[in-house]
Amino acid sequence: MGFFNAPELNHHEQVLFGQDEETGLKAIIAVHNTSLGPALGGCRVWNYESEDDALRDVLRLSEGMTYKSALAGLNLGGGKSVILGRVRDIGNEAAFRAFGRIVDSLGGRYVTAEDVNTTPQMMEWVHEETNYVAGLSPELGGSGDPSPFTAWGTFVGIKSSVNRAFGSDSLEGKTIAVQGLGHVGIYLVEHLSKAGAKIIVTDIKQDRINEMLKIKNVTAVAPDEIYDVEMDIFAPCALGSVVNDKTIDRLKCQVIAGAANNILADYDKHGKILMERGVLYAPDYAINAGGVINVYGEFEGYNEKRSYSRVNHIYEILQQIFTRSEAENIPTMDAADILAEERIRKIGRLKQMHRSGTRLFSKI
Repeated sequence: MGFFNAPELNHHEQVLFGQDEETGLKAIIAVHNTSLGPALGGCRVWNYESEDDALRDVLRLSEGMTYKSALAGLNLGGGKSVILGRVRDIGNEAAFRAFGRIVDSLGGRYVTAEDVNTTPQMMEWVHEETNYVAGLSPELGGSGDPSPFTAWGTFVGIKSSVNRAFGSDSLEGKTIAVQGLGHVGIYLVEHLSKAGAKIIVTDIKQDRINEMLKIKNVTAVAPDEIYDVEMDIFAPCALGSVVNDKTIDRLKCQVIAGAANNILADYDKHGKILMERGVLYAPDYAINAGGVINVYGEFEGYNEKRSYSRVNHIYEILQQIFTRSEAENIPTMDAADILAEERIRKIGRLKQMHRSGTRLFSKI
């Protein structure tokens, strides 16, 4: 089977492999779909076991960005980039400026941003070589750290999910297990505490746990114990694929709603299992869209208040997903995909007609 027929490619428009021998840079940029606008997606640095693993990851992530932006109502497509290697080896100015030149070669079809193991400083280096960078510091005309918006959107999404599962969106007295205390997880715990929830946290870094234990109503467990606690809501905010064959039977919750990407190891299999068991799953790319919604504001002239207003719509978006899921008796992930694909098809057609000069209406 040739590369163009590989199922992982899944309708990607463009995949670019770039390298710089002097710095050792090896990067892959995947542009999945630009029907609605330029492909926006972060750049992550990861020490993949193989180049095939890196390619699979960037293809999967870029496709997810297409659906995330479409469902959030943004005029953006989906893309992603990965840089192969260790941060200590590749996280320098020369390498990221070389990466910036690769991004620039796409002429705006792809816009990069901060992601796993990349920093604002790295994005500033990229910006030295290209204007196609989002999420820069306010001093450079950007919107800054997207984590508060991702966390707020996740909080809003949890309330929407709880409303559907329990009949009220109050979090007072609800037990919520938060897995992962990075920037997003920390902000989320603060919001949940203020809402009166009982919070159980875990992380691989003890200092992060210790900091969260200072917050009201927070307790902690070891990383592997998080799957076994008695909880109402499970909120994964770190790695993906945490709901898998080994963990799904251990979970004691009625809702799964978190900020992590690709929470279900197998969307078809595990999505159906959760539906059959009456566990409500908030599709990850719907609930964690706050960051990209905020960054989108940079394309129009950034306004923080407007960004938060848009992020609040995640509540209604999830309600639409849940309603579609119930009406058609399909997993929530399938319902989210359908809604996203409908928008891509309808709005993408209009944009294509505009570019081609086709008239939508005839003058009388």
